[in-house]
Amino acid sequence: MDTAVVIAGGKGLRLMPLTQSVPKSLVEVEGKPLLYWIIKWLKSYNVKHLVVGVAYKKEKIFEFMKSNDNFGLEVEYSEDLQGGTAQAFRLAIKDHVSDENFIAMNGDELTNMDLNRLEKSHMQNKPVVTMALTPFKCLLSTVKITEGKVADFEYGKILEDVPVSIGIYAFNRHILDYLPEAGSIEDLTFKKLAPQGKILAHMLQGKEEWITVNTQKDITEASAALKRWGVLDGTK
Repeated sequence: MDTAVVIAGGKGLRLMPLTQSVPKSLVEVEGKPLLYWIIKWLKSYNVKHLVVGVAYKKEKIFEFMKSNDNFGLEVEYSEDLQGGTAQAFRLAIKDHVSDENFIAMNGDELTNMDLNRLEKSHMQNKPVVTMALTPFKCLLSTVKITEGKVADFEYGKILEDVPVSIGIYAFNRHILDYLPEAGSIEDLTFKKLAPQGKILAHMLQGKEEWITVNTQKDITEASAALKRWGVLDGTK
């Protein structure tokens, strides 16, 4: 797969005031926008064609990409009307993707996942969607109760039996048959595909990690993650 669709039109309201003048995907981690780190990761797996879904402050993304010579990629833009993720993906795929299978993701996700492993699973099993998953990390304190009394607290507990989507997928082009005009892709598309057995689960393994950046606290955690992953070395 050499095409990736990245939906980067979000306002990032929880990141205000950082997103007062730039879209969420251009909020910086370690001095570089989220979109920079996403592209760096995609390019390391030989993605050559990038479709960026834009909306809020779209001109800032155009400027960023142009100033970096599109990072040597073939870049196209798809403008949605902020009708939700289903609309954003539908317009981007319908107008700009001819590939049978391709990568799709949200523009606020950072990961060191082995993309080759995801692609291999997708191509071997041929679902409509291969969804990358990781165990849920509870950001509240879980409580152990013994005989009606609180016996212990644990913050950041990993719930191994509760997988969550990391917002990164491999799509088959037939996804277009299930994308509505507007709304949430999770609620309106994935919930239809799942009972039909058309979504393949792909769990992160070993040292693979993921973080989504929604708050300023997440920026600090993302910075630490990039350092763990060793991707800061050789940064342009």
